[in-house]
Amino acid sequence: MLFYTLFQIVGYLISIVVMLVIVQFVLSLLISFNVVNIHNQFVEAIWRAVNALLDPILNPIRKIMPNTGAIDFSPLALIIGLQILSIIFGNLAGATM
Repeated sequence: MLFYTLFQIVGYLISIVVMLVIVQFVLSLLISFNVVNIHNQFVEAIWRAVNALLDPILNPIRKIMPNTGAIDFSPLALIIGLQILSIIFGNLAGATM
């Protein structure tokens, strides 16, 4: 029962990180296509906050992955890795019940 609770907590944290990655992706697209202006204080605050939260997680992945030019695949690798981790924890939680 304790492991299932830990699985739920880890699953919740994984969901938060995945949502932050999606927010970072959408915001980077909006900034790139000049839909929103980075000089807007609100947009800049959100951009810096999301990057401050995700950069410590994404930087080690960026060091491992090959350079693909303008496209950064590290957020995709992070989401895939987190989903694999979630599946592993889910199977372990199911096996202990």
